Amino acid sequence: MPDFKYFSLKELCSSDVATQRRIDNFPSFAVVEHLSELTEKILEPLRAAWGSSVKVTSGYRCDALNREVGGVSTSAHKQGYAADLQPGNGKIDEFGKFVKEWLVKNRIKFDQCLWEQQGKTKWVHISLY
Repeated sequence: MPDFKYFSLKELCSSDVATQRRIDNFPSFAVVEHLSELTEKILEPLRAAWGSSVKVTSGYRCDALNREVGGVSTSAHKQGYAADLQPGNGKIDEFGKFVKEWLVKNRIKFDQCLWEQQGKTKWVHISLY
């Protein structure tokens, strides 16, 4: 994966669940290429436009990790084409609105942009294909 200003391969594959359950979440070369494409086309420009930190709370998920977290079998996370994001400043509602407007205004091609929530935790899910 090329060097990016705001995101790293480690961050895009990091998972507390994988660590706790000793799941090897190391991506294949093809998945690394997909993560690079997602980062180049969406994550990096989005972060630059937002103007402050954005945390990837879930990026790539191998099959075992995806099952553990209750992901659907067709999840774009498994292919390296999706990321769940939260703004570093905690303003999730403002961030979600910004993401939606930014995607439309800049005519960014994407598959999904969803606001998701589990308990009190909210995030924006975005996928490329």
